[in-house]
Amino acid sequence: MEKGRPSKTAWSAARYRAAHQVIETGSIFRDPLAVQILNEPQADLLADAPRSGMRLFIAARTRFAEDAIAAAVGRGVRELVILGAGLDTFAYRNPHPNLRVTEVDHPDTQEWKRQRLADAAIGVPENVRYAGVDFEKESLSVDLDGPAFFLWLGVVPYLTSEGFGETLAFVASAEGNEVAFDYAQSPERMAPDRRDALLRRAERVAKIGEPWLTYFEPGEIDAELRSRGFTAIEDLGPAQLAARYFGRPDVPPETPGGHVLHARR
Repeated sequence: MEKGRPSKTAWSAARYRAAHQVIETGSIFRDPLAVQILNEPQADLLADAPRSGMRLFIAARTRFAEDAIAAAVGRGVRELVILGAGLDTFAYRNPHPNLRVTEVDHPDTQEWKRQRLADAAIGVPENVRYAGVDFEKESLSVDLDGPAFFLWLGVVPYLTSEGFGETLAFVASAEGNEVAFDYAQSPERMAPDRRDALLRRAERVAKIGEPWLTYFEPGEIDAELRSRGFTAIEDLGPAQLAARYFGRPDVPPETPGGHVLHARR
């Protein structure tokens, strides 16, 4: 992202989440604040209808992650850290009264978000705090009271491998920590039509200064997590996401694409 400007991909992801509330009436995950924080006409959100693949992936990854957060709270986790929070609204509709939320993002994006919250008359709960970090230039540091859940959606592909590793090291620094994040497999693994679509999207985000830098294969990410002490790992690729959230058991198990995973240390 450009210095002094908020993240454009954060805006794009927020529009997909809001569009899901309008087009699919929030059938995968419900977010009553998604449209409100954007303050856009519904007609503009409907313009995203042709890009259903990305919209539904973002809806599914959000549902997966928020279900994992609920399970973690049930196990006693009382700290949630949202890495690259963008316009995510979980902190402002948090259904867990004892869960403290720390939003971590670039200071420029945080300033922009807080203005949008004020403009949309969305209140900031007392159990929400903010930490400004540039993941590629600064080390992540957050004071936590006990094990934490790290919500890390829509960020990993934009990091260098070094930036990813350094942030993951902090996440893995305490026993009991959990993390949910998404990652992309290499376009070279995909059929020509899907590869071309992914490359076009990669070209679009590169033009706005936020290129995709890192891809992983499932075996690689599994080995990386286990080497850092994570033992309970659930990784859903296109076939598993299609079966769980869209009633589609017909997608071949090894279909490459976007993944979302949850890991516990």
